[in-house]
Amino acid sequence: MRQALRQATWEAPGVTATGERRAVLIAGPTASGKSALALAIAERCGGVVVNADSMQVYRELSILTARPTVEDEARAPHRLYGHVASSDGYTVARYLDDLEKTLKDIDGRPAVIVGGTGLYFNAMTQGLSDVPPIDERVRAFWRERARTASPAALHKELAVVDPVLYGRLHPNDTQRVLRALEVADSTGRPLSEWQEQRSRPLISGGHVSHVVMAPERDWLHARIDERFRAMAAGGGLEEARAFADLHLDPALPAMKAIGVPEMIAAARGEMTVEDAVEAAITATRQYAKRQETWFRNQMPDWPRLDPAATRHFLAVADDIAQRMK
Repeated sequence: MRQALRQATWEAPGVTATGERRAVLIAGPTASGKSALALAIAERCGGVVVNADSMQVYRELSILTARPTVEDEARAPHRLYGHVASSDGYTVARYLDDLEKTLKDIDGRPAVIVGGTGLYFNAMTQGLSDVPPIDERVRAFWRERARTASPAALHKELAVVDPVLYGRLHPNDTQRVLRALEVADSTGRPLSEWQEQRSRPLISGGHVSHVVMAPERDWLHARIDERFRAMAAGGGLEEARAFADLHLDPALPAMKAIGVPEMIAAARGEMTVEDAVEAAITATRQYAKRQETWFRNQMPDWPRLDPAATRHFLAVADDIAQRMK
């Protein structure tokens, strides 16, 4: 694996003494240990951990999105965590703007970019399509439509306006289906066409490492179970209650964070805490499976790392950190 990491990672076209960007990109499903690897690398090379998870950006969701702890942040600098109000509809384009500013602010230190949002990694390494701003009336229409129509019905509507994305997106991927529908409605062009015209990538060049965490399914399921029970017992229910008190638009991305709807239901007395935890664990496992499928299809040439192989895990951290110095 270490040889594979070198061959697949360091020969890729990313800032060193010669001006190249130094970056480590760590993707993987939820609860797969990617944050631990990122922190280990950042400590070893004097790097900065940068978030690439679309839910960990939200200020009001710390426990239920498993954001880094105060102790983690004391070990290495962290950026782009909890900097967005949950009332905002944070987008990939805004993330790229924030990432570009962060990369400038860290003054050439290695950026250890970690998260489970595949679209963020695609956008930073391949560029982003320059979609015009969406008409707010159009956005409001599709948000209201999402409240009354089933995911399957919305997906069927997508087949008419953007058959390419209809074939790519799962019917239950409501957020991206809605995005495609509102783009087609607002611009008169399918989102798939806009995606063919991309901006310059932020992360490219010689000194970039790529890793996908690829744990065994049973190991990951056990981790998901253990972690969510710890989150629920460690303030997750109280966080959900405070979050519900904000009375946010149900269509906002933050409202759909894995585990949040279930814990809000428990906080309101609509289901028992144990039932909510079990439902949230099931939802998290399903989400992890979708992530694994996405990474397998979209990042087939990224080296895989089994986090359960502890000695190898730390050896990889040492190896990458040395190459970042």
